[in-house]
Amino acid sequence: MPVDSLGYKCPNCSADLKFNAAKQTFTCEYCDSSFTEAEMKQIAAAQEQMASQRTEEDVRAEEDFAEHTSIYSCDSCGASIMADDNTAATFCYYCHNPVILKGRVSGGFKPSYVLPFQIDRAAAIGHFQSWCKKHWFLPGDFLSAAQQEKITGLYVPFWVTDVDVNGEMDALGKNIRSWTSGNYRYTETREYAVTRKAKIVLRGLPADGASHIEDELMEAVEPFDYKQVRPFAMQYLSGFFAEKYDQDYAAMFPRIQKRAVQASDTLLRGSMKNYTTVSVTRSDIRVMSTTWEYMLLPVWFMSYKYNGKIYEFALNGQTAKFVGTPPLSKGRVAAFAGLIGLAAAAVSAIVGAFI
Repeated sequence: MPVDSLGYKCPNCSADLKFNAAKQTFTCEYCDSSFTEAEMKQIAAAQEQMASQRTEEDVRAEEDFAEHTSIYSCDSCGASIMADDNTAATFCYYCHNPVILKGRVSGGFKPSYVLPFQIDRAAAIGHFQSWCKKHWFLPGDFLSAAQQEKITGLYVPFWVTDVDVNGEMDALGKNIRSWTSGNYRYTETREYAVTRKAKIVLRGLPADGASHIEDELMEAVEPFDYKQVRPFAMQYLSGFFAEKYDQDYAAMFPRIQKRAVQASDTLLRGSMKNYTTVSVTRSDIRVMSTTWEYMLLPVWFMSYKYNGKIYEFALNGQTAKFVGTPPLSKGRVAAFAGLIGLAAAAVSAIVGAFI
């Protein structure tokens, strides 16, 4: 008799597993994973063991987190900002509108780990200013004193995942060489059947769980060095904000899966460099299992409204890597073009005087 799937979670994406009567397997409708009855029993045992390892200390830590963490909500864009009792949020880091204190946040949002900020506010402002010096056509108030006040140290909620991947790839490899002998040019092409099979372990693939922050921006600000990660403690929140995740791991799994497949594909193709050309004829890359942790990673964040559009900028709070697309002031661009035009006219007049 098949094991009842009620209450069991997919080990890949944490979504509910359902029994497929036609295939006699337990399947995940979210990520298309499939498990036999024997595998299901192993999964059930592992999940029960994990649940039994939850200690009273874990429960107290979640209660302490809930008691000392305030939640602020932006009625304009819907962002939810967490801060400790000693930090008062007054504006939304995303859209700059005032935020309203909503009370306490559930202890279930307590992270397992945190990567503390390595760059303080003064250094962050210095990096922003250095970046601005390299961009001539920014609006005049882009880094005004008022704008600098809104540069925010934000702990971004990330699902950080270790992924086990099985990868198989078949390809046609060609080695081509050419030479000249006498009046003739010769070309020799040798073809090879290339096969790769690999078990790949990818460590620390991150995906942010805050829908209000652009995924491309957070991927661009990577990488983070997880060697400096610490077990979460409330004191790390002091003086900073934290975004409350609104996308759980099941919702984030497709992004993790896509990144894992892309990384594995690159590794497999990279092992075929001994050929002049390679044409892949078959690729089968599958995520077999995942383990993940919910952690907060440090980012200095600034957004800027210009002509009705919000521009986002981020500075890695550990490495100082800066990313963002600058807004262009049409007035400054036009003025610069005018100066170029005047300079060209002056040069033409001087040249004309000597003709």
